[in-house]
Amino acid sequence: MLVTDEEQINIFYQALVERDASFTGTFYVGVKTTSIFCIATCRARKPKKENVVFYTKYKEAMDAGFRPCKICRPTENANEAPHQVSEAIELVRNNPKEKISDVRLRQTGINPEQIRRWFKTHYGMTFHTFQRMYRINNALIELKSGSSATNTAYEAGYDSLSGFGYTYKKLMGTTPSECNRQNVVLISRLTTPIGPMFACATDKGLCLLEFVDRRMLETEFSDLQRLFNAKIMNGENQHIETVRRELNEYFAGERMSFTVKLDTPGTTFQQSVWQALCKIPYGQTYSYQQQAESIGNNKAVRAVASANGMNRIAIVIPCHRVIGKNGQLTGYGGGLERKRWLLLHEKENLVAVCGDSVSQYAI
Repeated sequence: MLVTDEEQINIFYQALVERDASFTGTFYVGVKTTSIFCIATCRARKPKKENVVFYTKYKEAMDAGFRPCKICRPTENANEAPHQVSEAIELVRNNPKEKISDVRLRQTGINPEQIRRWFKTHYGMTFHTFQRMYRINNALIELKSGSSATNTAYEAGYDSLSGFGYTYKKLMGTTPSECNRQNVVLISRLTTPIGPMFACATDKGLCLLEFVDRRMLETEFSDLQRLFNAKIMNGENQHIETVRRELNEYFAGERMSFTVKLDTPGTTFQQSVWQALCKIPYGQTYSYQQQAESIGNNKAVRAVASANGMNRIAIVIPCHRVIGKNGQLTGYGGGLERKRWLLLHEKENLVAVCGDSVSQYAI
């Protein structure tokens, strides 16, 4: 929300002047003279107090018309894991069969209390639950490849088969012997210049890519579990690794199309609409009417708009390139300011690459 309490504004402004890292992510400052917003640690020249406003969430700053600062990159760095947390996550990812204890963390110079607080706040779970998910997912892969439950349990760091079986059933809802009937959707958290995102993937491909503050996110998670008859588990596979790399290239202006494999269950009509979205060229926009005509049904404008809204893979399936018939921006699950940012990003990059005139945007 917009901060209006004068005392709080004074505290935030002092933190901005001093670049106090302890305030990172607690406020976002919009500079009225530049229409840019920053975090507390920004290295840019400090604006006068009368020229700033403070928000408690970056999305509120974007909704008010402010753009992310290119120096401090507020939507990335305010949500980036602290160095010790990043080290702890790497320990888990690099040692999926090992139980990372508090003792092991301390031996690596990591404070377990800090890790626990950060995970509870940003993941909604404990660090040990997070790593148990990685270990169980790794165990599931080995079980499906033919490894015995006993070998898998001990290699995963469990002292007993019963302990492994209990944890497996608690997380997966089935016993290890039923592994071939168990499907899993892996989920990982990514950072981007316009906010953190969740990426979900099956063995076949990416099945969700959404901003973490999307209103319908919980419903989409429930739909994924129902559609795939699967549990959602923290983890990564080659599809999540691919989309992370390709998103970084897209935001750096180095990529105009994506190659990551997709796994997008939907009706025949929805599939046709999503395929049409993928054919809209980078740096261009279509109206819903044009999109309907592209699938051979110029009367299905409302149905096309509804199918666009059911798209669970933002940016890669570029529903942000669809605008109203009058050229105005219309609904977007990630928020209209993000849609505006993405269109402007593509327009500027296309001009930089091609040096030609490009389609006009309603921005």
